[in-house]
Amino acid sequence: MTAITPPDAYLAEEAESPELIKAKIISETARINWLELQKFYAAGAVITVASELDLIEVAFAFSLDDKATVADLLANGTVGRTSEQQAQQWFDNQTELWAVVISPWILVQHKPLQQELN
Repeated sequence: MTAITPPDAYLAEEAESPELIKAKIISETARINWLELQKFYAAGAVITVASELDLIEVAFAFSLDDKATVADLLANGTVGRTSEQQAQQWFDNQTELWAVVISPWILVQHKPLQQELN
């Protein structure tokens, strides 16, 4: 008896493909209201990514545990734990953020939608 490979199966080496990893990160990225992130912020799990950075590229570096890249981002201040002042501002404004989970972290980025800019 031969096993039938399910149609959604993939090879292990494909799982290591940067393009597939980034596609998975993109598919798991969504906008979420800051109010829904409060318990994760309280647990110290929320990381803010500066708006000038590409959230997917930063998440990719985190997912690969790319210590050099992450250390550089932390050192230059473009990535870091969400500050109390920022959290309060987002809470007061009920801000919607882009977010993606790269366990154990939730990376968030504030990039207003066009209607928020007007």
